[in-house]
Amino acid sequence: MQVCRAIANYIGGDSHDIALTQNTTTGLALLYHGLPLREGDEILTTTHDHYVHHESIRLATERCAATWRKIPLFDSYDSIAPDEIAARVRKAIGLKTRAVGVTWVHSSSGVRLPIAQIAETLADVNRSRDEKDRVLLIVDGVHGIGVEDPKIAALGCDAFAAGTHKWLFGPRGTGFVWAKPDVWKRMRPVIPSFSSPDLFAAWEEEREPPSAARASWFSPGGFQAFEHFWALPEAIRFHQNIGPARITARIHELNGQMKEGLAGMSRIQLYTPRDENLSAGMVCFDVKGTKPEEVVKRLLAQRIVASTTPYRVSYARVACSIVNTPQEVETVLRAIHELA
Repeated sequence: MQVCRAIANYIGGDSHDIALTQNTTTGLALLYHGLPLREGDEILTTTHDHYVHHESIRLATERCAATWRKIPLFDSYDSIAPDEIAARVRKAIGLKTRAVGVTWVHSSSGVRLPIAQIAETLADVNRSRDEKDRVLLIVDGVHGIGVEDPKIAALGCDAFAAGTHKWLFGPRGTGFVWAKPDVWKRMRPVIPSFSSPDLFAAWEEEREPPSAARASWFSPGGFQAFEHFWALPEAIRFHQNIGPARITARIHELNGQMKEGLAGMSRIQLYTPRDENLSAGMVCFDVKGTKPEEVVKRLLAQRIVASTTPYRVSYARVACSIVNTPQEVETVLRAIHELA
């Protein structure tokens, strides 16, 4: 519970609403497989999401004869608007839609979604629906947590999954799922948990556990690297000592510097929006005439770590965090300019 309390303090939630997982992949799988889907129900997601998000949805819907559908949230990286994103989600929701799955910050492009605005759209839809038919908003938040305002319990989403080893600097193999209490009550656990005495007592006494599930039922059991989880509060304390608002401002400042520099180069195609309300800690781009893999390789030869986006259409990607400096950003920009 000490780890859950540390996470809850950071995200502005209740420790009893948090399940501990090993990564984002596990968290998303637990959420989608835990949904009480019925035959014919639908999960709506987007074309921009990662493989593990799509695959979690596919596997979950396949098991209960439900369906899933992907929509684009924008047509061009040059014309992204929060209102249009929310409007597209609203238009795509059907009578059978039971959940909308999105990613806070796209690892494919660096685009940051207006989660609160999407949540407001779903709240409007749900006002005219029975409780059993309401649409849940499920968020993959791994590239937002540790960069943006961490008070995700106030974003308006129903469930949120993230690993903590990226921007939060937590140990590898640590992550969490937060969901509203009413959402947990509707869910069905997937993996036996060691985190709830209620479940073990029910097994010992050969009786059924209580009917309403809770977050602790969803923390996967078994032997794990518990010392990694025990170290997670220290990572959170590191962020809190600096101040999340200061961290957000610094990361946006550095990535803004990177985007401005790249936008001024004639042979560079910048994909990440320059508007900081639509971006976070990643900057995705192309060097015209050079494959992303070659860009990454040539930057690495200069001791600059970049990556390619793991999608069908791949871009080169750099990410500035609080461990970087404006001088390092300029060094990267000079190296990319030489490539271009």
